[in-house]
Amino acid sequence: MTPWLTVVGIGEDGLAGLGKAARRAVREAPRLMGSPRHLGLVPDIPGQVREPWPTPFAEGYDRVLGHRGTPLCVLASGDPMWHGLGAALARHVPPAEMRVFPAPSCVSLAAARLGWALHAVATLPLHGRPVATLHPLLHAGARLLLLADNRDTPAQVAALLTARGFGASALSVLEHLGGPRERRLDGTAAAWAHPPGADLAVIAVACAADPGTDGGLSRLAGLPDEAFDHDGQITKRDARAITLARLAPRPGELLWDVGAGCGSIGVEWMRADATCRAIAIEVRADRRDHIARNREALGVPGLVIIAGEAPAALDGLEPPDAVFLGGGVTVHGLVEACWVALKPGGRLVANAVTLEGEAALVAARARLGGSLTRLSVAQDRPLGGFRGWHPAVPVTVFSVTKPHADPTGEAAA
Repeated sequence: MTPWLTVVGIGEDGLAGLGKAARRAVREAPRLMGSPRHLGLVPDIPGQVREPWPTPFAEGYDRVLGHRGTPLCVLASGDPMWHGLGAALARHVPPAEMRVFPAPSCVSLAAARLGWALHAVATLPLHGRPVATLHPLLHAGARLLLLADNRDTPAQVAALLTARGFGASALSVLEHLGGPRERRLDGTAAAWAHPPGADLAVIAVACAADPGTDGGLSRLAGLPDEAFDHDGQITKRDARAITLARLAPRPGELLWDVGAGCGSIGVEWMRADATCRAIAIEVRADRRDHIARNREALGVPGLVIIAGEAPAALDGLEPPDAVFLGGGVTVHGLVEACWVALKPGGRLVANAVTLEGEAALVAARARLGGSLTRLSVAQDRPLGGFRGWHPAVPVTVFSVTKPHADPTGEAAA
């Protein structure tokens, strides 16, 4: 099919900054669509119909599809395929029906101004996202390029860095990159005092840990227990690392953390990759408060918290790629309900510390297959004038992967 939709990335320098083919596509389009700011970057063209992108923003997709089969040119910011409108439209329009002309993205321009190697920089759009999403990226020596949500974002980022022990980090705010109004503001997070500027800006962060701080938390499983706000109901560090290894988070997958306690498993699952998702199901309100605080402090504000008791609370939830049962394995029907809901190829991991819980896991192993592992961990503690081993309560770990095909149906019984 001949492409009817053309998406043109445009920068602050307007039509003059586009390549020859992109300029021709804009000038020859019978209908031009874009935000008022983008349309304002292109001089009026005789005979061309101009259509502002509607509000709410999502209505624009239906508007675009309403022109299907007739030529339409849509203006977007910078590189439309980098967290941009082109990538969103590609979810609605087949590749054969659209052409895309990218311009330099704002992060490319920012890296050029700063002299930073773009492949060595972590990027994060903060449009519509809490600044807490930044937490997992923070470590000494990291270089970050953040897309501001609005004019207040730089001050919010500076405050977060300072509170987390990165007040010494160098900040640069680059506004209106590539245009006549381009401006750069510099400072440190702890001493950031610039007033709010432009809504359109890139925030560059050269992370530097304050003296005496730990330099950031690892992205690998097994954060220290003290990194979490909890009341003692937490899968301890060593058991947590092994549990997450069994759960094996992969990009884009969804975890059910059933009986989540303080949410440590769900939090670390989501920290494994920015696209990992998790639902924490917890019946106690005080523990749900712990989960809410932990998801903000550890940078996974997208962790969904469900109030309720499983298995009833599981009804209607999106099927998971993995399930963790940190407790409640003796509840009638809970393991079976999770197993039935689990996607083929998904992993179910359940822990128990009581004899009754261990017996339930042995029975589950007999029904579903999988494996049982017993963890015995001891920590050194004072013993008179010396030090000795203090054993923790042993943990029994049951892990099983759901077959892709189960012709007998017995595994879900």
